[in-house]
Amino acid sequence: MHWNIVADNFVYFLWGNTSIDWVFPFIHRPEGFFASIILAFTGILGAFWLGLAAGLMRLSRKWYIKWPAVVYVEMIRGMPLLLLIFWFYYLAPVITGQNLPAFTTTIFCFIIFTGAYVAEIVRAGVNALPRGQMEASRGSGLSHAQAMRFVILPQALRNMIPSFVNQFVSLTKDTSLAAILGVIELTRTGVQVDNRETVASFEIWIAIACLYFLICYVLTSYSRRLEAQLSRYQARDR
Repeated sequence: MHWNIVADNFVYFLWGNTSIDWVFPFIHRPEGFFASIILAFTGILGAFWLGLAAGLMRLSRKWYIKWPAVVYVEMIRGMPLLLLIFWFYYLAPVITGQNLPAFTTTIFCFIIFTGAYVAEIVRAGVNALPRGQMEASRGSGLSHAQAMRFVILPQALRNMIPSFVNQFVSLTKDTSLAAILGVIELTRTGVQVDNRETVASFEIWIAIACLYFLICYVLTSYSRRLEAQLSRYQARDR
């Protein structure tokens, strides 16, 4: 066993060659485990708001609001994430005339791809509520937008938490695809160290797997805590 190789390269797995100034924490190009966390966090944050907007658009009765969201969701859900990354990286510069950094490209792709799945979660979550909720809200004098904001969404979002977490955990693991474009995230650091050392592949990839597990475990643990907290609030309000 060659766990000493993992220990010697553990800091590289975490930060890569990034120099971090703890006084002025401006990071030019994040690498390693830190880069994977940034990719996952920004992807999750952007995908949530994009998916929420697209999901609500799909619920609209106005065709010019609904159908753009339908086209977006169906097109993206029928496309592999890897293909979207390649398409965005190689064809977008042809269309826009500008080259985007690989790190930025992968963030956009994660947001666009996961946002389509979040939109379906939102649509299904809202449709799962009894129709009488909306009718009662409208009958009390609320507009459709107000009823959706103050009555429907608070209930639906709590029920969507497990589905959100499943999708966001999947996105966290998919950050490894950024290595294809040369982004030095966690998987890429593992490849580099493995190619350099050649004698500790098992130990290196066990360490990489544990770091991915750590991200996903923190995410799922927080979601369980949030779900339990919301359940207590709902029980107290009753």
